[in-house]
Amino acid sequence: MAYDLYVITDEEVGRGHSHAEIARRAVAGGADAIQLRDKGLSGRDLFTVATAIREITLHAGALFIVNDRLDVALAAGADGVHLGADDLPIECARKIAPPGFIIGASIDSADAAVRAQAAGADYVALSPTFPTTSKDDAGPGHGLAVLFAIRSRISVPIVAIGGISRENVDSVIAAGADGVAVISAVVGEPDITAAARDMRARIAAAKARARG
Repeated sequence: MAYDLYVITDEEVGRGHSHAEIARRAVAGGADAIQLRDKGLSGRDLFTVATAIREITLHAGALFIVNDRLDVALAAGADGVHLGADDLPIECARKIAPPGFIIGASIDSADAAVRAQAAGADYVALSPTFPTTSKDDAGPGHGLAVLFAIRSRISVPIVAIGGISRENVDSVIAAGADGVAVISAVVGEPDITAAARDMRARIAAAKARARG
């Protein structure tokens, strides 16, 4: 599974664009994965949006992940769900999910990453890697040292999220991230497709440099 450029939808950051339109523009720019994230929508409305994004990502060959809501992810035929510390435990989600269903987990330390992998997470996201204004409850950034420590202890992919920008992509890839998850750096730009394309190219270049 590719998580190089992982775009999280946000209508407030997205300059008036809907979740589906953000997804459409992001995959046109090469996004590998789209996460639908909206804490305010009802389950019914979230499902409606999720089904629209599912069609967009299927045609583009991109992964589709739903934040928090395993029920919505399964009902909409998403590729996976992303779980936070207050969501359904990974072990429980794994019992319900069908074979091949992706479960991602937000973590804040190397120990938490080890626990998430043992519980069945397919990838982990260090959240937040740097300070961010896109999530009010994110807290302080954990930094590159924590990212490096996580890489040395787990084998599943690591996604860096929080405060990721064009300027620091190199550093997070060099520290061991397999991909970056972004909101503002793509969704908040005037041209989402161009921003995604630029970020995707920067990630590819950073990976080439990391390989030496």
